[in-house]
Amino acid sequence: MPETGPEAIETIADAGSFEAAGALVSDADPVGYPTYRDALERARERSGSREAVLAGSASIGGVPVEVAALDFSFMGGSMGSAAGELLARSLERAAARRVPFVLRTATGGARMQEGMASLVQMPKIVGARVELARAGLPFVAVLGHPTTGGVLASLASLADVTIAEEGATVGFAGPRVVERATGRRLAEGSHTAESALAAGLVDAVVPGADVRASAAAALSIFASEPGRPPGPPPEADGAGRDPWESLQRVRSESWPRGPDLARGLSGSFFELRGDRAGADDRACVTGLATVEGAAVVLLALDRARAPGPSAYRKATRCIRMAARLGLPVVTLVDTGGADPSETSEAGGIAWAISELFEAMLSAPVPVVSVLTGEGGSGGALAFACGDVLLAYEDAVFAVIAPELAAEILWREPARAPEAARLLKMGSGDLLRLGICDAVLGGRPSGGSLRAAVAYHLARLGNETAGAARDAARRQRWRHVCG
Repeated sequence: MPETGPEAIETIADAGSFEAAGALVSDADPVGYPTYRDALERARERSGSREAVLAGSASIGGVPVEVAALDFSFMGGSMGSAAGELLARSLERAAARRVPFVLRTATGGARMQEGMASLVQMPKIVGARVELARAGLPFVAVLGHPTTGGVLASLASLADVTIAEEGATVGFAGPRVVERATGRRLAEGSHTAESALAAGLVDAVVPGADVRASAAAALSIFASEPGRPPGPPPEADGAGRDPWESLQRVRSESWPRGPDLARGLSGSFFELRGDRAGADDRACVTGLATVEGAAVVLLALDRARAPGPSAYRKATRCIRMAARLGLPVVTLVDTGGADPSETSEAGGIAWAISELFEAMLSAPVPVVSVLTGEGGSGGALAFACGDVLLAYEDAVFAVIAPELAAEILWREPARAPEAARLLKMGSGDLLRLGICDAVLGGRPSGGSLRAAVAYHLARLGNETAGAARDAARRQRWRHVCG
């Protein structure tokens, strides 16, 4: 663990790239706390720093950034009025310079010796983060050991990409405070970077030596530039294919799965983990990616798992991030439907699906959806209602799985093939009904998928943007099958 601000900067910034911004030193003693001024002087002598925040310009992986680091050797990296002001100014410089903001934390939270003057730094720095978001600029946080209290519960938790250092203590309250407040010992492994990853609260946990490389991987995607788009992909008509036979093909073990297709589609991929509400449902893999050089937010369903509430909340989180940063969205759809279990129901599955529909239909960025296998009911459609819906020729989309349709309609599951044909669920039917916009021939592959997605992203990018973009998308779905 780096103990000083300069050491923390060295772990994240390219060697020799950091230039500190003007120092801000406050000798204020807002509540007249006994010995506070003496404690400040001792902290300065011990750490060699003037305050608990060191900030300025740097590069990470060659990408220009504004970086701020919390200095744990200075009063435990606590946030008083001067530290809060330094963080707010650093965020404002990032917005003014039009560069990403990177935060490296090692903090015990608020500086108690400043009383409420310390606590009100939380809305101050969140307000500055809002301005960075409105400028459409990325925010990457690296959570060091420890990261607790007001810094975590304000600025650090609002990052677009969150990387935690292996073994770091991460939690709203520090373990000692928790045990004192609750009268119970913490469970083994609680309040750690690893438990935060398992709970869907961070995107990655990496060794301290790898934090620069991990941050650079995400920043390189944000900084990518699209190349020359390909021409229109070859299309099929999907006619004459038996939907039941197609369903058996796309359900087979040999059919490509969404996460594998996502990585084959991408030039670079940085996975975004978790719903930030306590879970990370692997039925939906999400991440930052490049498609022919263009940065996108990519959502891929894995048909091996039925998505539960967390999968939909994770997707919604990522789409809102894409909207904030002006990144197109690509979704790969292959699922028999949402998880209907009691646990899923208690977790608010219907609410989570509806929120994803809303996010998809209101995102002011291009959204390209590709049906790569099976689409089952509203649980799949929530991932599919983009500006463009493409379908592979063996892909199917049904109001309900044909086995369940046969049970509901006739109480005869053996009539599932008949139900599949009656439901008109094949790609040719989707095209005829105006539900999908084009049918792609053959099996899904990274090459065919990349060409089709890149073409439609470029086409949509040349059309209306912002509010007009999502208004057009809502009109598309307003009049489908109308």
